[in-house]
Amino acid sequence: MSLYRIFTLFILVIPSWVSFAQPVQEYLPKQATFNSSTPLPSTTLGFEIGERHIRHDQLKQYFNTLAQDSTRIKMTSIGRTPQQREQFLVTISSPENLANLDELLEKRRVPYQTQVSNNDNEPLVIWLGYSVHGDEISGANAAMVVAYYLAASEEKSIETMLANTIIVLEPSINPDGMDRFANWAATYRSSAGNSDPETIEHHQGWVSGRTNHFWFDLNRDWLLLTQQESQHRLKYFHQYQPHVLGDYHEMGANSSYFFQPGIASRTHPLTPTENVTLTQTLAKFHAKALDSAQRLYYSEESFDDFYYGKGSTYPDINAGIGILFEQASSRGMQQDTINGLLTFEYGIQNHVLTSLSTIEGAWENRQVLKDYRQDFYQQAIKKAKKEKFTGYLLSESQDAYRLNVLLGNLTQHQINVYQLAEDFNYKEKNYAKETSYYVPIAQSQYRVIQALFTQETDFPDNTFYDVSGWTMPLAMNIDFQSLDKTRGLALKKEPWSSNDILHVSKSSTNDTDYAYAFEWHHFLAPKLLNKLQNKKIKTKVATSEFVSQVDGKKRVFSRGTIIIPAGIQQTSNWRESLAELANETNIELVTINSGLTSQGIDFGSNSFKTLEQPKVLLLGGNGISQYEAGEIRYYLDETLQIPVSIIEHSRLTTVDLSNYSHLILVNGDYKVLSDSHVSQLKKWLKQGGVVFAQKSGAQWLAKQNILSVNFVGKQEIDQLFNSQGLTYQDKEQLSAKKRIAGAIFATELDTSHPLAFGYTDKKLPLFRNSTLIMNSRQQPFLTVAKYNKSPLLSGYTDDNLVNLIADNSALVAHNYGQGRVIATADVLAFRGYWLGSAKLLANSLFFAKAFNTPTR
Repeated sequence: MSLYRIFTLFILVIPSWVSFAQPVQEYLPKQATFNSSTPLPSTTLGFEIGERHIRHDQLKQYFNTLAQDSTRIKMTSIGRTPQQREQFLVTISSPENLANLDELLEKRRVPYQTQVSNNDNEPLVIWLGYSVHGDEISGANAAMVVAYYLAASEEKSIETMLANTIIVLEPSINPDGMDRFANWAATYRSSAGNSDPETIEHHQGWVSGRTNHFWFDLNRDWLLLTQQESQHRLKYFHQYQPHVLGDYHEMGANSSYFFQPGIASRTHPLTPTENVTLTQTLAKFHAKALDSAQRLYYSEESFDDFYYGKGSTYPDINAGIGILFEQASSRGMQQDTINGLLTFEYGIQNHVLTSLSTIEGAWENRQVLKDYRQDFYQQAIKKAKKEKFTGYLLSESQDAYRLNVLLGNLTQHQINVYQLAEDFNYKEKNYAKETSYYVPIAQSQYRVIQALFTQETDFPDNTFYDVSGWTMPLAMNIDFQSLDKTRGLALKKEPWSSNDILHVSKSSTNDTDYAYAFEWHHFLAPKLLNKLQNKKIKTKVATSEFVSQVDGKKRVFSRGTIIIPAGIQQTSNWRESLAELANETNIELVTINSGLTSQGIDFGSNSFKTLEQPKVLLLGGNGISQYEAGEIRYYLDETLQIPVSIIEHSRLTTVDLSNYSHLILVNGDYKVLSDSHVSQLKKWLKQGGVVFAQKSGAQWLAKQNILSVNFVGKQEIDQLFNSQGLTYQDKEQLSAKKRIAGAIFATELDTSHPLAFGYTDKKLPLFRNSTLIMNSRQQPFLTVAKYNKSPLLSGYTDDNLVNLIADNSALVAHNYGQGRVIATADVLAFRGYWLGSAKLLANSLFFAKAFNTPTR
């Protein structure tokens, strides 16, 4: 029986919807024969597919059992999540292929470049990834059905296909989020079966199972790689280099089923047109499968293929075809919808259908897909050679951490980066060999390089499902520019690797040392400072520049330098702890042997401000952005190891704010806070508290007369756009113009302000994804950072909005009684990779009392 016939039989036997859990055989073709010794999911789980929401350990247990029994299955552990759940891949192929898997994959890892090679014997590789959003759990269940089918089938056509194909399943991309959701669903599941959309089973608490441990959306992290789950996966993605990748999701209950292609005009220009054509070819197989089962579906609507940080788009710049699948979600066992009763197993069935249609479509088009991959790399080299520049120069002399993170990201994407072997002068700027690097674009990952470095601001279609600008060096505030000539450029022979990370000389201390200092421009300086405070080591910050003798030479220390004078310490063994912590954070510790400086403030001056250890409270709860809360939590708690206490906003009156030095408000709805909450907050501020707020959190403070800033109103924004003469079909385009989906803007920092300590360059790129605009032009000294006259650096924003944003405030700060209020309309730690502006958050913790700006 042909593979096509098996899939056709399969999709004909499934009813339009089923309201009860089904044995795995009911998901599969009736006429197919199976090896009776192959373990069924129910044997391991103790229940049928779709009967309950499985936990990650149950999912893993079944695949381990299946792998032990079947010679077609190979389990690979790829790492552990922050909550120590195992990430794993399931490779399905013939026993012969699995026995030689490493050799087969290694042969394919050599990219096709200039010469055409015979790829007839190259195996087809298909990657199917499920449940990247933990509460979209139908995919993980479908993975078990697909694996059982391929492992147990005795059909000759399946055996033939597997002899020439390697199928990779990632059954649970987000194990931590999956278990968070599974436990919620199990806790509130109705024994009688409740399909009411309003019941608690369908409405998760804060935070939801969609996100990972740090409340990050892992389906935005393929390009950014801030989360360990993504880093673990990408290593294996580049080993397998799939021809096709299926990315399985869920969407609103009142939807139906979606598969790509999305809206054609919203495809990134770096994606070859052949990619869209092949996606359309494969779409016919999905349509046929869903048609035969009489399922509702749609395509070429709603979703785009622009941002390369998603599972369905990252393959598009890596010689593959990424395909997004979205199933209407029951978000529980069953739910009433506009299309009738939607059950959990119905969603599983649909994902099984399109998983197998993906395999079938790829198999039927295997030679086309293999030729496409070969041509992809050949075209990459040709396109690179046609560019008017040869590569990108990178330089960062102040902070090795941010530079190492960027270089590490590039190498994880299989991009070669070379350190300069000699100093290089370009456009009247000197690039020191120790801290400068070159990224040639004439390499197989040309498109990935362009995706990370380009700064497009003009697009054929201005409607974006996700962000429109994400230029990585701008996010990390690292100097870069394209290089149009390589004459005089000397490079090291071997590309940079993680073994080349720079380390400062080991610090040491002596009982006779007068004081120590470290500079604030290091990214991990706040981490070191907090660790010193944990050890009760007393510290001060320099609010003015000073010059001291170091090793017989004058050395200039910038504002923000932290000093640790020996004369004020009261703990034993503090010197040993200081040296140990400086070495641990890879920060230079400078010994200073006199409190009398050569120039500037002396160590006994009141211009050195004593620093207190912050105690941070973050408001969360329903209506508060779990993403922005997660980003700040990740930066402070995970990266800097500064604890962050988190409470739901409704509990604010039950908490003694005097126990905290700082309160953080991220984007969200704060209407739940009553007048008594506001009164308590104002009292705490007047007594010396510090509040940091971003986006609507800042806007709420302004409405409470706590933040002395006006926000541009929606009506003022609407008046910028002429809607006369527009028809109904122009509505979406007009809405897109009024929206900032995600773009990068240039700001100018007041580097004399304590909140800007550690920054030596006044230019700082910031990320914004809202039209909230602060206006404080009339009040002096409030603005720490303001937008430039022509601020748009990368991504789309309508000219009307760009002009409105220009010259306005990006970050403001002022007194409130004895306390301080700090606010921004941007997202300073966006998605964990925006290292350039994240430092402003740390400065808000440590240096809020170092400035004094009364309001009128």
